[in-house]
Amino acid sequence: MQAPLPSPAPGPDVSIVVPIYNELDNLPDLAGRIDAAMRAQPLSFELIAVDDGSTDGSREKLRELAAAHPWLRAVLLARNYGQSSALQAGFDRVRGRYVVTLDADLQNEPGDIPLLLERLQTDPSVDMVSGWRKDRQDAQLSRKLPSRIANRLISSATGVHLHDYGCALKAYRRPIIDRIRLYGELHRFIPSLACEAGARIAEVPVRHHARTHGVSKYGIDRTFRVILDLILIVFFMRYRQRPLHAFGGLGLWLMAPGGLIVLWLLAQKLLGHDIGGRPLLLAGIMLLLMGMQLIVAGLVGELLIRVYHEAGGAPQFHAQEAGRPPDAPDAA
Repeated sequence: MQAPLPSPAPGPDVSIVVPIYNELDNLPDLAGRIDAAMRAQPLSFELIAVDDGSTDGSREKLRELAAAHPWLRAVLLARNYGQSSALQAGFDRVRGRYVVTLDADLQNEPGDIPLLLERLQTDPSVDMVSGWRKDRQDAQLSRKLPSRIANRLISSATGVHLHDYGCALKAYRRPIIDRIRLYGELHRFIPSLACEAGARIAEVPVRHHARTHGVSKYGIDRTFRVILDLILIVFFMRYRQRPLHAFGGLGLWLMAPGGLIVLWLLAQKLLGHDIGGRPLLLAGIMLLLMGMQLIVAGLVGELLIRVYHEAGGAPQFHAQEAGRPPDAPDAA
């Protein structure tokens, strides 16, 4: 008789995901402070440290730390893919029912992780807790000012109002992480993506420290990239299921003045006026053609969305049920 297979080891309660890029000097202290913070509370944990193609020896240090600490899992990416891809690599490997993210530069305080987890445990109406660096310690105006502008712009455009979109210290219930996918530079908009996935979000003030080791990877040029990514997020949240409303709506707005211009010039032609050399004729025709092209693009988008969903793509909605299913047997 074949011996039964051993049951798999139970997963931890909390999975902590940290993307790392050239943070060699911070890694030992990071691991130690996360260990101290998590051992002060009852939940079991794992640390998934994702090295995003570091070139300063961080990869070798992570191997040493993983060998010394059984709760640390090192994920070494082949090259630098960006923070969104590094986070997704960690999300693909989480096992806990709660997921926590933070940066490796120690500007986030690992000791605040239990604070976020406590909010998730005690408040069932919250699916995601976002840190708010209420008293930021960044000395550079080039980081503070763009961050404030970005926070207001993103909140206004997406309808998800947070004081601090850029704080990496966040905690989630596992189902929310399972519903979102990160690529490009979408890590900046995780709260918006989580809201799209049905998350109810709370914000908690957390501590913030000035950087003591390493070099900041952010600059004022990030503001312009945020604006471009914001356009993508707004389109994704509002028009992903109905692209014709986005492209077709813009097309109609262009066709309306174009049509009026052409009709007015046609009336002028019937009255005997020469309209052949008028720039207004070219403008009207261009507006009509551009509007028609946008409407056709919207129709093509609708066809693609239909094919995507009929082929078993991502669900159109997320739902929970309460109560006994209709065909469930009566309790004894």
